Amino acid sequence: MLVGVPKEIKNHEYRIGMTPAGVKELVGRGHQVLVQSHGGEAIGFSDENYRQAGAEMVDKAEDIFARSEMIVKVKEPQPAECKMLREGQILFTYLHLAPDPEQTELLLASGATCIAYETVTDDNGGLPLLAPMSEVAGRMSIQEGAYCLEKAQGGSGILMGGVPGVEAANVLVIGGGVVGLNSARIAMGMGANVTIMDRSLARLKAIDELYGDRLKTLYSTTDAIEKQLAISDVVVGAVLIPGAAAPKLVTRDMLKLMRPGSVLVDVAIDQGGCFETSRATTHEAPTYSVDGIIHYCVANMPGGVARTSTLALTNATLPYVLGLANKGAYQALMDDKHLLNGLNVHQGMVTVDAVASALDYNYVEPGMALASDGLKQSA
Repeated sequence: MLVGVPKEIKNHEYRIGMTPAGVKELVGRGHQVLVQSHGGEAIGFSDENYRQAGAEMVDKAEDIFARSEMIVKVKEPQPAECKMLREGQILFTYLHLAPDPEQTELLLASGATCIAYETVTDDNGGLPLLAPMSEVAGRMSIQEGAYCLEKAQGGSGILMGGVPGVEAANVLVIGGGVVGLNSARIAMGMGANVTIMDRSLARLKAIDELYGDRLKTLYSTTDAIEKQLAISDVVVGAVLIPGAAAPKLVTRDMLKLMRPGSVLVDVAIDQGGCFETSRATTHEAPTYSVDGIIHYCVANMPGGVARTSTLALTNATLPYVLGLANKGAYQALMDDKHLLNGLNVHQGMVTVDAVASALDYNYVEPGMALASDGLKQSA
C-alpha cells in the first residue's frame, strides 16, 4: 500500500503521524511511504532520518493526498485537506466529529473511509489510541493551570503547592478517567489539595484505594460541583463520552461562584468542551477571561510537547497502520471489531451513532456500511 504522511497545518501543531521507525516497519513489509518534507523537523526527525528509513520525501501536501491510498495524520483534517481526500482513500487520524459539522460535511462529500483514533476500542472497554494523548493532556493541564494562576497571566497569584505556613492551591478534577487521573497525579505531586469527581462509584472506589487520603473523591452532581467551584483555584474538565459532544457541566452562571483569577482548563474542548463558556483556543493565544475566570481551552494541548506526544501516539497507532496497510481497509476492519469501532465515515455515511445524533445525520451501522462493493474491491 502507498501510505502518505502530510505535515500538520493546525496552529502550532508540530506532531507528525509517523516516525522514521514507523516508516521502516512499513517499508520492511513491502509498503511505500510518502512523507512531506520538513514534516517532523521541528521535533528532531529530519528528512534524512525519513529517507534512511525508506520514505520518499515530497514537497507538497497536494501530491501526498493525490498519490496515497491511506493518509496517516495526527489532528483532524483542516478544510483544505478534506477537499483533497477522494473516494476509496483511507484517512486514519483524530477526527472529533460531534462538535464539528463543517469537517463532517466535507468528509462525507469526499467519499473517503475515515477511521478516528479516538473511537477505536479494546477488550477492556478502553480507548487505546486516545489514551496516550489523554495521559499527556492530563499531565499538561496542571502545569498550564499552575502557569495561568500566576498574577502576570491574569490569575489569582496562588502558588500551586503553597509554601510552609501558606495554603496550597485547591484543584478540582471533574472526571476520573485517564485525563482526570493523570491530572490528579501531577497536582498531588506539586503539593496541591486535590478533589476528583466522577459518576462511577466503582471508579471512585478504585481511585480511593490507589491514593487513599492523598486526595478526596466525590460523586459528581450539580450541587457538588457548585460547592467545589466556590473553593477551587484550578478546575480541570476531564469528562469524555466516546464519540459524542461533551456535556456542559459548568454553566456561565456558575462562574459567579468562583473567586476572580481562578482557572478553568477544558481538556474536553476537542469534543466541544464541558464548560458552557469554553471555546477552542490555540497555543499561540491559549487563554481568555470570562467574568474574571481564566479559561485555557487549547484544542491540541499535547502539541505543546510535540516530541513526547508523537512518540507516545505512534507507539499506539503503528500496529493499526500496519494492519490496514497489510490487509486493506475492508479486511482489516472486518477482522477487528475494535478497529471497526473507529470507523466514523464511509462513502458518505456516518457510522458512529453519537456523531449522527449530534449532527442530525442518518446512522449506518459500520458493518452495513462496509457491505459497499467499492471498499471490497479497493481492499
